Amino acid sequence: MLIRLLRDYIGRYRGLVVALLLLQTVQALATLTLPSLIADIIDRGVIRGDNGYIWSTGGVMLGITFLQVVASAAAVYFGSRTAMAFGRDVRADLFHRVSAFSAREVADLGAPSLINRLTNDVQQVQMFVLLTCTLLIAAPITGVGGVFMAMREDVGLSWIIAVSIPVLLVGIGLVVSRMIPQFQRMQVRIDNVNRVLREQLTGIRVVRAFVREPAEQRRFAHVNGELTETSLRAGQIQAFLFPIVMVVLNVSNVAVLWFGAGRIDRGQMQIGALIAFLTYLTQILIAVMMATFMVVLAPRAAVSAERIVEVFDTSPSVRPPAVPVAPPAGRGGLELRDVGFHYPGAEAPVLSGVGFTTGPGRTTAIIGSTGAGKTTLLNLVPRLFDATEGAVLVDGVDVRDLDPEALWARIGLVPQKPYLFSGTVASNLRFSAPGATDDDLWEALRVAQAADFVAEMPGGLEATISQGGTNVSGGQRQRLAIARALVRRPGIYLFDDSFSALDLATDARLRAALRPWTVDATIVVVAQRVSTIRDADQIVVLEGGRIVGLGTHPDLLAGCPTYQEIVASQMSPEEAA
Repeated sequence: MLIRLLRDYIGRYRGLVVALLLLQTVQALATLTLPSLIADIIDRGVIRGDNGYIWSTGGVMLGITFLQVVASAAAVYFGSRTAMAFGRDVRADLFHRVSAFSAREVADLGAPSLINRLTNDVQQVQMFVLLTCTLLIAAPITGVGGVFMAMREDVGLSWIIAVSIPVLLVGIGLVVSRMIPQFQRMQVRIDNVNRVLREQLTGIRVVRAFVREPAEQRRFAHVNGELTETSLRAGQIQAFLFPIVMVVLNVSNVAVLWFGAGRIDRGQMQIGALIAFLTYLTQILIAVMMATFMVVLAPRAAVSAERIVEVFDTSPSVRPPAVPVAPPAGRGGLELRDVGFHYPGAEAPVLSGVGFTTGPGRTTAIIGSTGAGKTTLLNLVPRLFDATEGAVLVDGVDVRDLDPEALWARIGLVPQKPYLFSGTVASNLRFSAPGATDDDLWEALRVAQAADFVAEMPGGLEATISQGGTNVSGGQRQRLAIARALVRRPGIYLFDDSFSALDLATDARLRAALRPWTVDATIVVVAQRVSTIRDADQIVVLEGGRIVGLGTHPDLLAGCPTYQEIVASQMSPEEAA
């Protein structure tokens, strides 16, 4: 998976990669040339007392060193550009991929895990790319070139290289084979820490209300301890890498000096050649040690790449049509034909055989007990889910055949849990209609019964809204979410239990103000309170995912036992009549 990810994204920067390879090659060749020149200075200059040769060769070494520094700095620059661009592109594509997921894919992968993949996992692979560009490319050139140059100095000591490199590789391989499973566990346990932390921060009020802080602290300590344990185990295994490298390096140096001294004594080798050979051996093993840094990162980068590719390979269950149908000229006609919905792996369908028709100027209400499938039914219209049976039609066209942008442009959705983004009141309202004027915003706020409290906020429309709208009350948040949908003026309004946080008086005023605003639009309301929906043109009563009643309030009072039970639990007989 790591190779696949690198191939798909690094290939976009072939020019940078080619320049990087050339610069690293120049740097490596310059590094390999210097020990040979040092040997010449010793053998031809120092031993013979030729100061001119020492000065001339030293000047050449200074020039090569300057070239080496320039090539190294330029290589780091191009390598950093490549790695940062890689990370930017992967994060952007991941974000767009996740944005295309339906609620089903988000639930399957988990929101904390998706956030972790978008941040931590991309960072792991990006660091691998950075070190590959700055260290690993030069390492094989230095290693192979060092072997050639060392044998050029003296073939008789080359057996030390032939022994030390395999010993080093075997030792590193044994360590890495034990590190990979630990890194796999580590990423999963980072997900667990993020999940628990996210739950505790989101539900902090519930935790405090039930005095569950000690229990939640123990819960977090458990997942945090698992992550710490795995990290320590990976670190303990990793700690063997550098001692292995240093032992092999030092033993090899001792062997070169021991056996090289004998060859010098027998006249088979010059002192300068011994020093050059020793330098080349050190360069070879340092190149292997540099590659060791990559070996440390490679397992974790491979695990992270696998998790990233898993997101890319997850196909959204809600897909745009191959050939989108042009939206008709209608203004919000809505029809459900024998609609059914079944979650993967569930024993029973959530919805089965649901069908009704509504259109502009009509209000359709959906009511039923908890778990009857009301919200699921509403989510099928904007294709947050796709129906597994039957069809949902907008203006006579199956929503699965419409371009998603064209479909969403006709729908104004107020979800069951209204969410506001960090910014201002105006920026949240313009989220649905970026071109709306301030007058449009105030008009929508007045209809949503939110103009009064917004006017009292410091700055009015420019008043600050925190992430999630946590600096306003639940009722204010709900009214702002309603106003956001109204600003768009869509053909279909979907209200998913959007009046539950409002008192009865505000609820009544809001519904009265909505009538002239939505006179030409289709309204579908999911509600729990009978008082909110009793004036609807038709009421759909759901029970167990099926329609058990369809009609007006008086009709259902007369002939639908389920509706009668709901009304009896909320109203007196006089109020119901």
